[in-house]
Amino acid sequence: MTQPLAAAADPARVIAIARSWLGTPYHDQASLKGVGCDCLGLARGVWREVVGPEPFPIPTYSRDWGETGPREVLAEGARRMMTEVEPETAGPGALVLFRMKPRAIAKHVGILTAPDSFLHAYERLGVIEEALTQSWRRRIAFAFLFPQR
Repeated sequence: MTQPLAAAADPARVIAIARSWLGTPYHDQASLKGVGCDCLGLARGVWREVVGPEPFPIPTYSRDWGETGPREVLAEGARRMMTEVEPETAGPGALVLFRMKPRAIAKHVGILTAPDSFLHAYERLGVIEEALTQSWRRRIAFAFLFPQR
């Protein structure tokens, strides 16, 4: 757990901005509302609207980037600019990182919209909001709060 970097952004504002991305088509490495994004691109776009310019460029990545290496790349990046919270205590407006396979690194990103729902960009579906089922909930590995502008 890291020390808080800044006060957390208003969760209602984070959720409203995230929901404005609903229906954006899925597109690898993109981050343009209404045009295309992947799960990281959604988080990046919400960051830009909630906080401001991205603090560092995101390097290109392959579709299988999370299948190689032991480093928690997404979590390490989020820790540089967000406040980490325990996944069990994360509430609406929190950014959550999911492990898609047991013992794999966290490689999928979503934003909690309610205690029982989240928003994410999913291949073939684009940006959707869906139930945070037990299957999804048990995959949450890390949670972070967006800072205030």
